[in-house]
Amino acid sequence: MNWVLAATLLCGTSVFTACSSDDDATPIDNLPEKIIGKWMVDALDGQPCPTNLKAVITFLSPTKAYGSLSDFYSDSWNNHASADVVIDGNKVTLTAFEDEHTKHVTVAEIRSITDKDMTLKSDWKIYVDGTMVIHEEYDNEHYVRITNDFEDDIIGTWEGKVTSSEDDHTDGELHRWEYKTDGTYVYYNKIGDEWVKSNDALAEYFVDGTLLCTRWKQTAASEELREWWEIESIKDGVMKWTALRMREDGTTYTATFQMTKVK
Repeated sequence: MNWVLAATLLCGTSVFTACSSDDDATPIDNLPEKIIGKWMVDALDGQPCPTNLKAVITFLSPTKAYGSLSDFYSDSWNNHASADVVIDGNKVTLTAFEDEHTKHVTVAEIRSITDKDMTLKSDWKIYVDGTMVIHEEYDNEHYVRITNDFEDDIIGTWEGKVTSSEDDHTDGELHRWEYKTDGTYVYYNKIGDEWVKSNDALAEYFVDGTLLCTRWKQTAASEELREWWEIESIKDGVMKWTALRMREDGTTYTATFQMTKVK
């Protein structure tokens, strides 16, 4: 599906177990004002959310929002996808139309909100031609407010390598990427002392806040690959990335990457 709206609020429906709660929430004063801004999922049911399952939602006003999500498991690739918002007390309802037949509705009950974080539970439904076909409920989601947005700062060519002892996505060698304003990028291989442009059939990325998502295919027939990072900082020509990765046995580790801007 083009945008599984619930995943924007749920940190990946394929990973976590659904649950529900009927606890009465304490009324929140000025929620329409407090919720404005950019939020990224941080944890679900007390467990940190891996970077490859993170989503960002930005409330532009009490009636409009957009979300970004790169979900490898459902093939979702959503860059600033729009949604309508209705706020009633502590209840926030987001509605998005996938097409003329399919409607996504997520109802989030905000339990607490500060200038730094937010906790909520959510109820997700998908309707096809007016008939509900999916219904999931999730509890105890934690979001953090994102104050940096590196969407413009990443534009240009960068060179660097992994700085952590472990990461599945890199080999410890220098790599180079040129990020363009149209949401595409160019990867360069180093052959001898020369950087040679790769002719990938697909090379796209987006940055929403601090979340960086990339996807690529070497040929039109090859498998699509994806990579996810959180931009820690971009300052004085140096860019630092971090990512929480999950191993096959369920344990996690933190990967880091550092790049310098190529003049």
